[in-house]
Amino acid sequence: MSTLPPNPQGDLMRAATVNMAVAQPTKSKAASKQTNNANPKAKSQMHRRSRTGCYTCRLRRKKCDEGSPMCTACKHLGLVCEYKRPMWWSNNDARRQHKDDIKMIIKRKKLSEKASHTIQTSVSSPPGLSHSLPTSATFSDPLDRTRSASIDSQFAFNFNSPPNVPEYGAYNPHMLPSHADFMFNMSPYEIDVKTERQMFVNDVPTLRESTVSTFSTFHTPPPPGTVLPSYPAADGEWAEQVYQERRESLTEETLNCNFFDFAHGVPTNTRQVDIELEENDQRLLDHFIQFVLPTIFPILETNQHGSVGSDLILPNLQNNKGYLHCCLMIAAQHYKATMNVQGDEVDNDIMRHRHATIVALCEALNKDENHHQILEATLGLIFFQCCVGRYDDSLPDIPWHQHFQAVNSLVTKLDLPRLVSDNTEQLTQTPFNMTLTAWIDILGATMQGRAPTFAHTYREKHLSTTNPFLGLRELMGCDDHVMYLISEIACLEALKKEGMDDITLCTHVHALGDQIGLTETHDCGPKMPFNANGSLSPKQLSRNITSAFRLAARIYLCSLVPGFSPSQGSCVGLVEKLTSVLQLIPSGPGGFDRSLAWVYLIGGSVSGMNSSFRQFFNDRIAQLGDAANYGSFGGVVSLLHEVWQQADNAQPSPSANGTTEAPYISWRDIMQMRGWDYLLI
Repeated sequence: MSTLPPNPQGDLMRAATVNMAVAQPTKSKAASKQTNNANPKAKSQMHRRSRTGCYTCRLRRKKCDEGSPMCTACKHLGLVCEYKRPMWWSNNDARRQHKDDIKMIIKRKKLSEKASHTIQTSVSSPPGLSHSLPTSATFSDPLDRTRSASIDSQFAFNFNSPPNVPEYGAYNPHMLPSHADFMFNMSPYEIDVKTERQMFVNDVPTLRESTVSTFSTFHTPPPPGTVLPSYPAADGEWAEQVYQERRESLTEETLNCNFFDFAHGVPTNTRQVDIELEENDQRLLDHFIQFVLPTIFPILETNQHGSVGSDLILPNLQNNKGYLHCCLMIAAQHYKATMNVQGDEVDNDIMRHRHATIVALCEALNKDENHHQILEATLGLIFFQCCVGRYDDSLPDIPWHQHFQAVNSLVTKLDLPRLVSDNTEQLTQTPFNMTLTAWIDILGATMQGRAPTFAHTYREKHLSTTNPFLGLRELMGCDDHVMYLISEIACLEALKKEGMDDITLCTHVHALGDQIGLTETHDCGPKMPFNANGSLSPKQLSRNITSAFRLAARIYLCSLVPGFSPSQGSCVGLVEKLTSVLQLIPSGPGGFDRSLAWVYLIGGSVSGMNSSFRQFFNDRIAQLGDAANYGSFGGVVSLLHEVWQQADNAQPSPSANGTTEAPYISWRDIMQMRGWDYLLI
């Protein structure tokens, strides 16, 4: 480029323009100062403090317009607007923590608006000639002075409520293409980008600068479907965030791979079982090992790093005749459900192995020996059926609760409740059969509206200070204390059926609600369950699953209150929170939705017609594909559709305050009406 000769007149005009631009703010400032001094009374009235504003604005020391049900500031910033004195207000530490959380929400909002502005600008502008990837200069331009939206801005994102699908979602990134579209379609590479800049004066080269920057993709990307964080505007925040993520991944808790009492071994890819079977049964066994085995305990497989099949199930196939026939029956059912096979041959296989399982169990019971093997096979009849069984299967079968009566007798005979609750006898390993029994017992009691069989044992474990854990978190992901409280809620429902008065009932509901709140004391809250290197974090996955079960427990507890209606504000808020938590749990055939059948049942049964839960649930069904048609999840899908159909067609009833409320359609009543008697866990 050539340099033009100096222009004295042009320089003088530019100087005058600069002087005018500098002089105008001074004049405006002076006029503003004069106006403020002239009206001190108006100024004092403008800064009058209100004592009736929401506590969120009072904590932020901001003016509140006292809008109902939410003030403008809280609504636009996505904050919880509370006019009633909250519990954290009287505690300095809790108030300080709440203020820090609000700052973080506002900070994320500004970063999100910053990122969206950058994306819109980049889309509208044509691509550069070099088509190079963005460098650090792209995100740290000192001339970028774009301000985030203020409180009065009409564009906002609510971080305390679930995002609107399909506009935005943790696992439904419809708004932006996922990073997998860019990163996983090419091999890792590393390039050096050389940038040269040279200045010309009168077509004569003078100053020359050359810089070389390196861009590399030789790092482990996050899993597909992960929403990448926005680039922050302030310097240093990106490095701080990366450091925090790496520090969390390094402090990932060490899992106790010897928690349960079955033999543990290293994961193996070859799962060969030395059993002599007929050709047809051998095909069923191969189908069970290849397709059914990985889906039975997905969370336990994650915690044990994939060794559960070789350590627990495969040894039982070789040593337990009843267990073997149970697994072959389950394999035939899975084959029938997934392959959509109809015919006498597959039905004969199911019934033949079902009968052989019952005969083997009866023979062992008559001999009064091998109680552990009988218990394992009986638990398999109950739990494996929840993984592959179909609700519309017309083949004759024994109901799960009749099998559980045998489990009750065997567990009592083996003295497992005393072993796990005795503080004087510390067990080095938790009996796996007792843990699986407890899971079926607690959630099965909620299905029937009765108290759990071993509720006293769970109560003792909940109150124990030395040995409170039963392995429920390691087995299914939910914290043990939350499961113990679900057991207490089931006991309360049984007392309600027996005629407990409303005042006593509400007192117990309030007490249990406080107990559920105590389980959140040291909980860091749900977030994406992946480490910085992209691997799944079992610890964070357990936190997310625990949060989902905790919210479902609150909904279950609220349904016991006299006059409960799904359209009440508290219930609607709990369902929305549950939806936002479930978005942070991996979905699809390799996800964990099928392990949350009970959560989907409790939350979905009270979701309204306009609730975001319904659309979210349908999206999860689509992502599961054929796997959403069988097992407990398939039963929940069919049951919720029946509940929603009746709830949407029901006429609203008048409430005590003069408004109309949607009637509560009990999912348990629908099951009894349809004659469905299956376990949804």
